[in-house]
Amino acid sequence: MSTALAVRLHLARSPTGESNEAVIVGDILSADLKGQSRRNILIPCGIDRRPAVYPVTPGRYLVSATLPSGLVLTEDAVAVEGEETPVEFDMTNSPYETHSWQYLMGNIESDRVYHSPAEVPLATSVASRSMVAPASAPRDAAVHADADLTGLATWIGDASPASCTFASMLALGDNPRDEPVARQIARGEPLVLPEPDVRGEAVSPLYRFGPTGPVGAVGDPPGERQFLVVEAEESVRLVTLPLPWGGSEVEVLVNLRQSPTGSAVAITVRDPAIGAGLAYMSLGALDMAAQLFTDVEAMLYSKHQNPLAAAAGAYVLIGTDHTRGETYWDPWLERLADSFPWISDGAILRAIRMLRRASPDLRRARDGLIEACDRGIPFYTLGLVWLVDGLSAFPDDPACVRRLDEVRRLSWQADMRQPFVILDLRQGSA
Repeated sequence: MSTALAVRLHLARSPTGESNEAVIVGDILSADLKGQSRRNILIPCGIDRRPAVYPVTPGRYLVSATLPSGLVLTEDAVAVEGEETPVEFDMTNSPYETHSWQYLMGNIESDRVYHSPAEVPLATSVASRSMVAPASAPRDAAVHADADLTGLATWIGDASPASCTFASMLALGDNPRDEPVARQIARGEPLVLPEPDVRGEAVSPLYRFGPTGPVGAVGDPPGERQFLVVEAEESVRLVTLPLPWGGSEVEVLVNLRQSPTGSAVAITVRDPAIGAGLAYMSLGALDMAAQLFTDVEAMLYSKHQNPLAAAAGAYVLIGTDHTRGETYWDPWLERLADSFPWISDGAILRAIRMLRRASPDLRRARDGLIEACDRGIPFYTLGLVWLVDGLSAFPDDPACVRRLDEVRRLSWQADMRQPFVILDLRQGSA
């Protein structure tokens, strides 16, 4: 047997049967400077996953695992000649077994912190998590009677294209009306979702969505754009749902606990191959995300094509591959932009690529950015950032300047910590 390190990360077993499988990125570093270091290893996560085996030379090593939250776990290991040495990371201390995936992604605290009896100081910044902000309480403690933990989640299965424009989205925050937000956006009848029936988790309900909408719900087939409106007291969040995403489910965590950090509403895709890559994207760690987006072409061209995943991969490609000449993946951007007009991200990606070429096609880039804005708000938060960057290249063009103003104003309402666009609508009227 060769000398090797067998690396994996354990998660808690979900009572509802999910395997919680994922892949994250890490490093194997020689601690005595005599061994064989390996960068950007892939670490399998889940319940009883088979470890990834990496051959090394005998010696002492520091093995690290970079979580999607940005937290880095480390373990010491001694590789013995001719043996396969296990390196085990443990993340089984999720506050609820149903929230293991959310815990891995960094959207919820550990069991010890979450159920701490001590109050957590709440920052005054609007970036703090403060939808309702009740005091922390032990697992079995009664919640204060004056803490209103009621929330309302309304699914919009078919949003009207006119409601997805930047101007329409800004109007929701600038001029809040008595009519519910969901009714202003939906083409049909929005669906108020029942709170997940999981005892003890009322403060952090978890909503699940499949290709046709909320898991377990029966209704009309969804349209091209789906949203979730989350309301609690005076807070209203509009969540972009990245659906359909192949056969993977999407989770939306509504975390009403008091905390100075983190997002009140977090969205993740339970894609075992690239789910963590989406979280790396939101951190700005595109190099790490690139380790997981290894087959963008298949996402776009396979029989079971997934244009939303292909768009994520394209963001990573453009962000990490700085080739200024023609590349093999340039035709993918053309297909993504032309074949899926309901995804404005495709037009954003093509336009930004034209700006970054060795000989930029400014006219096509300018027209592409305008087209992207007119298609509606992007799915990805990074799309807002790149729209601002691209439109800023045309300061003397009135059409670009007007759209730049709209994109900037909307980005002020967006939670930039999330991979997909989540808008705080009441922040716009503050």
